[in-house]
This record gives sequence, structure tokens and C-alpha cells, in this order.
Amino acid sequence: MAAVADDRERLWTLYKKGKDLKAREELILTYASLVKYIAGRLAMGMPPNVELDDLISYGIFGLIDAIEKFDPGRGVKFETYAIARIKGAILDGLRAFDWAPHSLRLKARDLERAYGDLEAKFGRSVTDDEVAEHLGISLDQLQNRLAEVSSLALLSLDDLWPNEGAGDGLVRPLDTLVDENSPNPETFVVFEEKKAVLAEAIDKLPEKERLVVALFYYEGLTAKEISQVMDLSQSRISQLHSKAILRLRGRLSRLKGRLVS
Repeated sequence: MAAVADDRERLWTLYKKGKDLKAREELILTYASLVKYIAGRLAMGMPPNVELDDLISYGIFGLIDAIEKFDPGRGVKFETYAIARIKGAILDGLRAFDWAPHSLRLKARDLERAYGDLEAKFGRSVTDDEVAEHLGISLDQLQNRLAEVSSLALLSLDDLWPNEGAGDGLVRPLDTLVDENSPNPETFVVFEEKKAVLAEAIDKLPEKERLVVALFYYEGLTAKEISQVMDLSQSRISQLHSKAILRLRGRLSRLKGRLVS
């Protein structure tokens, strides 16, 4: 293990200090498995027209960007630094591809608004029956809509924050951390405030939805692993994930005034 670490340190030194292109190529190969892992997790629930190889291709661009901008001297583990950039590159690639039809995005927006409005009105997590009644559809139709928008929900934790300076636009948490050279107190305060708001919203989720969010985003488990832990089908896990994200988006959109602009 120590030999592997020493070899990686050697490669970083060769590239960062000597601009050795062969060392750069070896670094890309060394960390390529990280791209495959992240792409594999994001592929969960994606529609058939989204190929895993495409996600990996987008992720490689993020890996290269991370290698270019990483500073080994700052004492941060490269994997920790690279994960956000790899994931961001994959999501940016998907957005550019625009794989989701407009009608699907409208359905997701209607669901998000329904959860936000109802939970603001009742001051609690609302039931599927209440959401279905609010939308004027049957419970079966609601379940079908949740299944339809499940692939959109995968991207949503990277699209959660209302952007105060851009009308109804959104900004990713990753974009609040742009600080290539030195700590920025204002950026830190903004990020800490947003983390607190998000933590509060997650804490108010129904128990099963909160557990799915924790296992997926914090423990790094796949849908299959979560289904085994919770003894539920993968389709049920996907549905719980979708509802959790829709609730979070609905709540956060109503908390714009609390976010530091």
C-alpha cells in the first residue's frame, strides 16, 4: 500500500513540477476507476438511451480537469477533490445532451411544486394520497409519474440551490465552492448556511426517504445495496429517492429568503 502511495506521489511530482506528460497520462489511468465508479452510480435509473460509456466519457473530462487544477501541497486527498469535478462533468454532459424531454421536466416541476406548497401549508411531510388529490390524479397515476421522473431526480442534488442572482435559475453546490487558490470567508459563510438549510430539510424527510438519501449520498451505496439493506425492491428504492428529492427541491425553493445571496 505504501508503495502505491509513493508511486502516486512520484507521478504528481513529475507532472506538477516537471510538466511530464507521460506522468499526466499515468495519473489519468491510475484514477480512471474513480470515473467508472461515479458513472456507475449515476447510471442508476437512467433511461435506456443514456449509455454508461457516455457517462464515463464525460467523467474523464472531469478527471483531466481535476488533475490539471489539483494542488498536492494543500493537504487534500485527490479523490476527495476529484469526485465533485468528475460528477459535475458527467452532469454537464447530460445537460448538454438534453436527454430528458421537456414534458418530463414539466412533470417533475409540477411534482416539486406540489410537495413544496402542500408541506408549507401543513407544516409536515405530506402523504402520496394528499399529493395525488392536490394534482387531481389517482394514486396509481402519481406512482407512475414518480417512476417517470426518477432519472431526473438523480441529478437534483446538484441542482438544488435557488440562484438569487439569476431569477428562477439554479446553482449547484459545487459552484458555491469555486476557490482555486485561497480560502474565501464570504464563500465559506454562504456554503455553511446552505449546508445548514439542506441538513434541516433532509432531517424533516420521512424516515425511509431520509435513510435512502443517507445511504446513497453519504455512504456511497448503490441502489442494489440499499435495496438489500432496507429489504425493499430496487424500484421501491428509486421511488423513495425520487420523492425525497422532490420534497427537498420543493422545500428549498420556498426557503430562498433564508439563503445568503
